[in-house]
Amino acid sequence: MKSQDVRKQFLDFFESKGHTIVPSAPIVLKDDPTLMFNNSGMAQFKEFFLGNGTPKSPRIADTQKCLRVSGKHNDLEDVGFDTYHHTMFEMLGNWSFGDYFKKEAINWAWQLLTEVYKIPKENLYVSVFEGSKEDNVPFDQEAWDIWKTLIDEDRIILGNKKDNFWEMGDQGPCGPCSEIHVDLRPEAEKALVSGKSLVNNDHPQVIEIWNNVFMEFNRKADGSLEKLPAQHVDTGMGFERLCMALQGKTSNYDTDVFTPLIEKVEQITGLKYTSDAVKNISEEQNKVNIAIRVVVDHVRAVAFAIADGQLPSNTGAGYVIRRILRRAIRYGFTFLNTKEPFINKLVEVLADQMGQFFPEIKSQQQLVTNVIREEEASFLRTLEQGLQLLENVVAETTGKEVLGAKVFELYDTFGFPKDLTALILKEKGFSYNEAEFEVELQKQKARSRAASEVSTEDWNVLIPGNVETFVGYDKTENEVKITRIRKVDSKKDGILYQIVLDNTPFYPEGGGQVGDKGTLVSANETIEIIDTKKENNLILHFAKQLPENIEAAFTAKVNTDLRTSTSKNHSATHLMHLALRNILGTHVEQKGSLVNPNYLRFDFSHFSKVSDEEIKQVEASVNAQIEAQLQLVEYRNIPIQEALDKGAMALFGEKYGDTVRMIEFGDSKELCGGIHVKNTADIWHFKIISEGAVAAGIRRIEAITGDAVKNFYQNQENTLSEIKETLKNPQDILKSVASLQDDNAKLKKQVEQLLKEKVSALKTELEKDFQEVNGVNFLAKQVDLSMASTKELASVLGSSKANSFVFLASIEDGLPNIHCYIAKELVTSKSLNANAVIKELGKYIDGNGGGQPFFASGKGKNANGIAEALAKAIEFVK
Repeated sequence: MKSQDVRKQFLDFFESKGHTIVPSAPIVLKDDPTLMFNNSGMAQFKEFFLGNGTPKSPRIADTQKCLRVSGKHNDLEDVGFDTYHHTMFEMLGNWSFGDYFKKEAINWAWQLLTEVYKIPKENLYVSVFEGSKEDNVPFDQEAWDIWKTLIDEDRIILGNKKDNFWEMGDQGPCGPCSEIHVDLRPEAEKALVSGKSLVNNDHPQVIEIWNNVFMEFNRKADGSLEKLPAQHVDTGMGFERLCMALQGKTSNYDTDVFTPLIEKVEQITGLKYTSDAVKNISEEQNKVNIAIRVVVDHVRAVAFAIADGQLPSNTGAGYVIRRILRRAIRYGFTFLNTKEPFINKLVEVLADQMGQFFPEIKSQQQLVTNVIREEEASFLRTLEQGLQLLENVVAETTGKEVLGAKVFELYDTFGFPKDLTALILKEKGFSYNEAEFEVELQKQKARSRAASEVSTEDWNVLIPGNVETFVGYDKTENEVKITRIRKVDSKKDGILYQIVLDNTPFYPEGGGQVGDKGTLVSANETIEIIDTKKENNLILHFAKQLPENIEAAFTAKVNTDLRTSTSKNHSATHLMHLALRNILGTHVEQKGSLVNPNYLRFDFSHFSKVSDEEIKQVEASVNAQIEAQLQLVEYRNIPIQEALDKGAMALFGEKYGDTVRMIEFGDSKELCGGIHVKNTADIWHFKIISEGAVAAGIRRIEAITGDAVKNFYQNQENTLSEIKETLKNPQDILKSVASLQDDNAKLKKQVEQLLKEKVSALKTELEKDFQEVNGVNFLAKQVDLSMASTKELASVLGSSKANSFVFLASIEDGLPNIHCYIAKELVTSKSLNANAVIKELGKYIDGNGGGQPFFASGKGKNANGIAEALAKAIEFVK
């Protein structure tokens, strides 16, 4: 059965059982601060389990893109080494929100597996929760009794808390679960060892394929359990593992989910992948197999993350994506001999394969390809740089063991993988101190944990069952009551309080717009609200202190100055988006946005620099729309299809409900939940202040509106006045500046000529001062030159004699600099290294530096140390 059919039959089956089929949520989460990525099928439904929202249907089914590479669920380091772990995978799931429970979930799971997919019953085992005295949760007798009617009792296994009690984190919804495992071993093996004994023991052919979670508890901060308001069903079936079972394979990578990608890698590299069915493969072939598995798995994760709007970067979710991609590049570099970008060539295969069900990968194919290609090229350059740095480290090493701290520096600063370092060192007859490396790694992890450590207390619920309403589109001030509060303590922000209100005018951070600030005012006190965010459908108001009387009546007041400035920038973002599409082309799509009171930042897809003329056209277009005094037209809670029919633009990577809010200013029509001006005239004026690249195919514009533009032009005017005054108030300021530039260019040429003459004269003079030491022509001097000229002189002097060792120092702007030239024949014959010389002698001037083994330079802070550095230089050749 083809994988496309497997997915379709699952959804068709549950649709026949009254389930509403919903699309996969984006793989990157934007409105849940507790998770970077969708790491399970249930992540997008958390608010329903917590009772903070109502689903469109009590029965839902879908296939969800999941990513497990961070936090509690992290499979990254397992990927490639076995045949069933993945970074990105599909989770087939059916859900009941307070509707059916164990009986239906178990019976339907069995019916689908055995009657629709026709998996032999004798290949299946199931597990139920044995209970937990610690949590005061009993043995799941109900699930056991249901399974007894479907399967022999000797195929039912009792599972402990680790295996059969599912929790999404340290806190939150959880409950006992019943897993279904399939035994895919050959009959001969089954006859020797019972599959029952291999369940949950990491056997590659006895694997869990479906988990039925009976969500009925909430884990509190103190570890205790409380009953949820309703009983829910949350199931998840690994799509890739199910395909393996149904296609008669013993590896996920042998299914048609992965074989098209593997075939493309084989075509590019000229290497062959060996199926898991082949036994006794060589160690070299096994390394190739692992590398190919890593590449084809990781390209899926990275491609879908980029398609959903998460670009590789150096922080947060972007760093995780970059790390996954770099792991794939490194495996290709080391074991597939790929020294040029190649992973980007797999995107076309992936888009053809999965584009029908996940249209975002098809529509974003060009962008994804470009971003991956650029990332590959960049990291391959880093690998080359790392190789050179490693050469320097080896040259500086006494003995055959490199310091673990040096290897960690390569890893931490340059992203150079430790196992690649180990491989290269081994080829040179070296090793490194792994224990020392591990110490440095643990120090870094401890620093990282300390920086991000957060302790969250349970909610203190004051008004149970209240459904919070947002009134901020119409009001900036409203009478409110506090419905719940909790304390959050983090290393980053200290102690803060999260306050939930029965209704609120405060806009929570979302859609690129920052959260509102303001105050809560009662008869006796004023509490400052420093930020507003949304989590699991609750609007959280952040404060540094709680009111003395939390049950008092309050007036919630938004800071209208900040709100007004923010709304101007948000509306201008919409107008600019339209202008960019009109001027650059309809390929322009929003890829990121930040809207705050001070400025707007807009990332968009475009494959070349936006020219100065195009920038002017965009500015003119937006300002024309401002001058046209376009009235805001707002549609609230309209069906999403109706909004799309009206011409609204939906953004990839955003999660939309069945009903949406649509914002319209003339021809600008977008789905948006943010705050906007009532008329474009309120924006006053629009000015672009910068444009540049963020990643391959992604540009970024920063712009300002309103008072910020007034301040910008006032500053420009002040600067112009100061320039005029400095130039003695010339009649024609441009002519005066041009004349200065001409004079400066002439003087520069004269200075360069004088410096060349001075370097030439010094060369002639200093050549007499060379002395022979152990067959080396040695020279160490301080000269009166700039740093650049001293560097040039060292190179010229070194090249003038064979077997030369030149060490020069000078002072520029009060700061010392040093330079070392060593003839290449000495680098080889006497193992001299200019990089090591600079690092050692740099200590005397309180500085450091580096370079190549034959030439290196450094700078310092202590000019008084030059004499001692010059005196010590000769020791290298004695």
